[in-house]
Amino acid sequence: MNLQTSAETHEVTNQVPPLDGANLYRIDLPLQQWVQRYHAGWAEDRLDCYGALAGGPLMQAGFLANENKPVFKSHDRYGHRIDLVEFHPAYHELMRTAIEHGIPSLPWSDPQPGAQVARAALMYLHNQAEAGSSCPLTMTYASVPALRLQPDLAERWLPKILAREYDPRNLPMEQKAGVTIGMAMTEKQGGTDVRANSTRAYPIDTGGPGQAYELVGHKWFCSAPMCDAFLTLAQTDKGLSCFLLPRHRPDGTRNQFYIQRLKNKLGNWANASSEVEYRGALAWMVGEEGRGVPTIIEMVSSTRFDCMIGSSSLMRQALTQAMHHCAHRLVGGRVLLEQPLMQNVLADLALESEAALALTLRMGRAQDNRHDEQEDKFARLVTAVGKYWICKRAPNMIAEASECLGGAGYVEETILPRLYREAPVNSIWEGSGNVQCLDVLRALSKEPGVIEVLFAELGDGHGEARLKAHIQRLQRAFTDTDDIQYRARQLTEDVAVALQAGLLLEAGNSAVSDAFIASRLEGQGRVYGTLPRGLDIQALLSRSAPFPG
Repeated sequence: MNLQTSAETHEVTNQVPPLDGANLYRIDLPLQQWVQRYHAGWAEDRLDCYGALAGGPLMQAGFLANENKPVFKSHDRYGHRIDLVEFHPAYHELMRTAIEHGIPSLPWSDPQPGAQVARAALMYLHNQAEAGSSCPLTMTYASVPALRLQPDLAERWLPKILAREYDPRNLPMEQKAGVTIGMAMTEKQGGTDVRANSTRAYPIDTGGPGQAYELVGHKWFCSAPMCDAFLTLAQTDKGLSCFLLPRHRPDGTRNQFYIQRLKNKLGNWANASSEVEYRGALAWMVGEEGRGVPTIIEMVSSTRFDCMIGSSSLMRQALTQAMHHCAHRLVGGRVLLEQPLMQNVLADLALESEAALALTLRMGRAQDNRHDEQEDKFARLVTAVGKYWICKRAPNMIAEASECLGGAGYVEETILPRLYREAPVNSIWEGSGNVQCLDVLRALSKEPGVIEVLFAELGDGHGEARLKAHIQRLQRAFTDTDDIQYRARQLTEDVAVALQAGLLLEAGNSAVSDAFIASRLEGQGRVYGTLPRGLDIQALLSRSAPFPG
C-alpha cells in the first residue's frame, strides 16, 4: 500500500465542510414549533431574517469580536482620565444588529401577545452567534421593569432605551438617540449577599425616590462598562437602595465613575467586565428608599430569564456543531452519524436541548401574561427552577458535544471552546445554584398559591403513568419538611424534569416525550449517550438536524 496515497484519500473523503452560511439558522424545527405554540407565530418572518444573519455575518463577527479583546484606556495622550473601553468593530456590528431588530426592546415597545416569546427566540438565535454582546442587550432589556417603578426617570430614559438605534459614542444621554443600560451590584465582601454592600449614597438635597445622590464605593463586577447608565445599589440611612447612575452628568461632564481594570475572566472575550469605583458619582434613587433589593429584583428576574435563554442557546449551538460534524466524519469507513453509539449520544443531546427550549419558552409565555395571577406565580417559581436546572445542564452537555468532534472540538478555530468557557456563567450570574434552590423553597413555602399553581400545571402528568408517579413522589417530598433545605437541589431538579416532561407530552411528539421520560424519569444512565432501547432515535435525530426541511 502506498501510505502517501492512502493518507491523501483519507483526508479528502473525511473532510468536514465549514459550518456557516445563512441556511444554517433557518429556524430549526423545535424552535419553530415551540414559538408557534406560544402564540408568537406572527414573529416567524423576523426570526427567519435574524436566523439568516446569525448563521452568516453575525457568526463571523462573533469570531472577530472574540479574537480582538476589548482594550481599556484609562487616560488620553495628554494624561487626562477618560475611562474608555475600545471594542473591535465586529462587536459594534453585533450590538447594532441586535438593537435594530428589537432584542432589548420588543416586548416593551410592541407588547402584543407572544412578544416575550418572540424576543426570547431572537435572543436564542443571537446568543448562538456570540454570547458576549448578549450581556448589555440583556441588561438593557431587563432595566425597563425596574425603571418603571420611578416614573420621572422612566419618562426621561425609556424612550432612548427602547429606541432601535445603537450609538456607542461616549456622549451624554441627551446627545444620543439610543442608549444601553448596565448593572453593578456585586462587591468583594458581599458577593451574592448584596445586603453586605458598603457603597454609600449621600443625598444632595432632600433625598428620597427620584432624588439626586452622590455615591462613594467600589463594585467588584460591572459588566459592559461602556453602557450609558447603570442600575446599582448603595446604602442610605434607611438601608440598601437602588440608583440609576449615568456615565455623564447633566452638564455634559463625565461622572465620577472610574474603571479600575477589566476582568481577566472565564467565558467570552468579546465583552468587557470591569471593576469600578464611585468617587462621588451622581445617581438618582429608583423606587423606595431602603427597598433596593425588591426594586432591582425587577431587573434580576428578567436577567435570570435570559440566563435560561442563554444556556439553552449555547446547548443548541453545541448540538448543531456536533451533528454537522458527525454527518460528515468517517470512522472505520462509516459516517459517524450512522453509527449506533454516536446516534445514542446525539439523540440524548437533542433531547436535552429541546427540553431546555421548551421550559424557556413556557417561561416566556408566563412573562407575556404577568397580569394573570396564575401565570405570575408560575413565573415567580419557574424563574428560579429553570435558571437552576438549565444552566446546570449546559456545561456537561457542551462538553459532550465537543467530545463528538474529538480533537477538532478542542481548538479555538471552532466555536466549541468558546461555548464551553461561556457555559458556567449563567449558573453563577444573578445568583448561583444554591441561591436559586433556596428561592424555590421560599416561593413554595412563603408565597400563597405558588405550590398550588405548580401542581395545577403538572396535573396528573397527562395520564402518563411514569410522570404521574414522579409527580406523586414530588408532592410527598414537599410535605416532608425535615431537612428540606438540605434536599433543595434534588427537589428543584425533580420539579424541573417534571415540568419539562409535561411540556413535551403536551406538544404531542411522542418520540420526544417518550425518550425524555424513559431517560430522565426512569433511566439509570449518568452521562449522555445512555438512552434505553426501544426509542425512535431516527425521529429524534431528524427533528434536531441543523439543516431542516
